[in-house]
Amino acid sequence: MSDPTADPRPSTPEAPSGKPRPRHFSMLRSLALADLITIGNAASGTVAILLCLAYVEERHRPTMWAALALFPIALVCDVADGMVARWRHKSSPYGADLDSLADIVSFGVAPAVLGFALGLRGAWDAVILTYFVACGIGRLARFNVTAPALMTDKGKVSHFQGTPIPTSLALVAVWAIAFALGAVHEDVWWGVWQLGPFQLHPFALVYAVSGSAMISATLKIPKP
Repeated sequence: MSDPTADPRPSTPEAPSGKPRPRHFSMLRSLALADLITIGNAASGTVAILLCLAYVEERHRPTMWAALALFPIALVCDVADGMVARWRHKSSPYGADLDSLADIVSFGVAPAVLGFALGLRGAWDAVILTYFVACGIGRLARFNVTAPALMTDKGKVSHFQGTPIPTSLALVAVWAIAFALGAVHEDVWWGVWQLGPFQLHPFALVYAVSGSAMISATLKIPKP
């Protein structure tokens, strides 16, 4: 005969260690508002990549303009997440890592895919675009490791070592101008060189300069 005073709800299952198992979607419930904005940054970059790939197939100009418009939206999210975190005085354990991962999508991979979509299709171009993304990853990893040592008494990082990865939006802005003027694909600025068996568009070297500036150890930029 059952005990009428017993709690009819099932007890929380325990992990082998004896601790309660995490509840379903516990990670989502632990995200702060700033984290959701950071995810908006990553989502903007991801959709920009998908639109660039769609443009490669169809060369539908409105598709590319939509992709270009998502880059500044990603930047707004990147700036806003930190502002919201400071305003609400609330962050999650995932904040810093989420921010870095979102940045590499929106300001590393997406600008590289944009360059490929608009004409940097040579094998040497691919090497340079890959180098650019790798520099972005390295720059963010170094920042995460060195940030505690660069903290001021006010709890803010005093300066950046190398250019911040969102500066890659300067490349996006140049591409937007080139796209508006028709200086893309076969007419990309500075033409194309044949180096050995592979082609190089000299314009791709701008990516090499941008990536190298990110990982520079001597270039120090004050953080606002």
